[in-house]
Amino acid sequence: MTATTENHPAEQTALALHTPVVEWFAEHARDLPWRRPEAGAWGVMVSEFMLQQTPVARVLPVYEQWLRQWPRPADLAAEAPGEAVRAWGRLGYPRRALRLHGAAAAIAERHGGDVPREHAQLLALPGVGEYTAAAVASFAYGQRHAVLDTNVRRVFARAVSGQQFAPNATTAAERKLARALLPEDEGTAASWAAATMELGALVCTARSPECGRCPISGSCAWRLAGSPEHTGQPRRTQSYAGTDRQVRGRLLAVLREATEPVSQSTLDRVWHEPVQRARALDGLVADGLVEPLEGGAYRLPG
Repeated sequence: MTATTENHPAEQTALALHTPVVEWFAEHARDLPWRRPEAGAWGVMVSEFMLQQTPVARVLPVYEQWLRQWPRPADLAAEAPGEAVRAWGRLGYPRRALRLHGAAAAIAERHGGDVPREHAQLLALPGVGEYTAAAVASFAYGQRHAVLDTNVRRVFARAVSGQQFAPNATTAAERKLARALLPEDEGTAASWAAATMELGALVCTARSPECGRCPISGSCAWRLAGSPEHTGQPRRTQSYAGTDRQVRGRLLAVLREATEPVSQSTLDRVWHEPVQRARALDGLVADGLVEPLEGGAYRLPG
C-alpha cells in the first residue's frame, strides 16, 4: 500500500500500523510447530481447528501426536470418525474432531489428498467456515485475506476503534474495518494477519494488556482516550463446572479409554444426576459423537 496525500483516513491509519506490527512480529513471534515450513497446509489446518477457543499450551501435545498419527489428510480420512474423537482427547468442543475428519475425507476425495489453495475451495470443505478458510489461505499459502479471530478483533477494537473490547459476535463493521486495514501486498498481508493475531495473544490481552510492550501504543485510540472501561454488551463468560458440557466430557472420557463398547450401567456411574446425564448422552448421540448399539451399549462412531 503506497502512501499518498489523498489517502482515506482508514488507509492512513493502516499505513501507520503495518510496519511496526509486522516488524514486532518478526522479532517476537513464538516458534510454534504449525508456523514451521514443514507443517504444510495440513498442519496449518489442523492447528486452526484445534486452536478455536483453546489455548496454545493445551493444543501443542495433541497437535504433535495428531500429525505423527495422521501426517496427511488421507491418513485421517482412512480412519473411523471415532478415532478422531479419541485422539482429540480433552481439548474440548469435540465436534471439531468430527468436522476435521469430514474435511480430511473431502480433501482426499476431491483434491487428491492435498489441502486446496483457493479460498472458495477451502470454504466448500465440510466444517470449514469463513475464518478457517481465510486463515489457511493466509498462513499456509501466503494469500491476502482478512483473518478475524478474537485476538485480532480485540487489537482492532482498541488500536483503531478506541473500544476496550470487540462486540460479542463479529459484525459487518468489523469485517469492513479489517478489509480496510489489510495491506495491498499479498506477502505483507499474510504477515499482518499473523502479526495482529500474535499481538493480541501476547501483548494486547483481554485481562492485562501490556501497553508498554506494544509497538503501536503511541497511536492506539483506546490508550489515547484514557483506556475507557467497556460500555457495550456484557462480555460472555463460559462456565463449565456442573454444566452439560462437563457431563458430556466425562462420558466421552470413558468412551475414549474403552477398547470395547461401554455398557449403560458403566456410563451411569459417570454422573450422579440421571436427568442431566441422560440429556448429555442424548446430545452426544445427536451430534454424532457417540453411537448407540443394540443391547444398550455405546461406543465412539465407527
